[in-house]
Amino acid sequence: MKKISIYVSMIMMLTFGVSGVASAGSNTYQVKQGDTLWGISKKYHISVGQIKSWNKLSSDRIKPKQILKLSAAKTAVKKAQSAPKVKAASYKEITVTATAYTASCRGCSGITATGLNLKKNPNAKAISVDPRIIPLGSKVYVPGYGYAVAADKGSAVKGNKIDVFISSKSKAIQWGRKTVKIKVMK
Repeated sequence: MKKISIYVSMIMMLTFGVSGVASAGSNTYQVKQGDTLWGISKKYHISVGQIKSWNKLSSDRIKPKQILKLSAAKTAVKKAQSAPKVKAASYKEITVTATAYTASCRGCSGITATGLNLKKNPNAKAISVDPRIIPLGSKVYVPGYGYAVAADKGSAVKGNKIDVFISSKSKAIQWGRKTVKIKVMK
């Protein structure tokens, strides 16, 4: 259940932003309900990998009221504010074969590998990926689909393949199979 609320909140944060508590002079952050490592990393201009390393986390799971170390957060924020604006986006382009899937098949739970309940969130922008190519939790831009979260993995999704979640079976079939150049945000 915690897993579901964390990843549902991830989708909400993509739309509405992130909130949380960190004291001005502190290098720590108290996790609030709905927070994700990705959201915290973006807010404090640090990477998910840094947060995981500083806190010795082996997974992306965090809990409300958990205290996270943001060791270099103040330095990173100062560098981000003083660094000149770079026009080139920070992303990696990958050419993939994109198909579509729904959560309404026989035997499908509708729960992604990251815990997002697609049946309860039919408007969620989620894709299924090979985590060796695109890490789970990554923000990805898919032409013709928009920005999405790499929230799922599938047995048929290997290598440079993705599945985009579309709640309507007819629209998923209409999507078909496409070769697209996606952008994986760093």
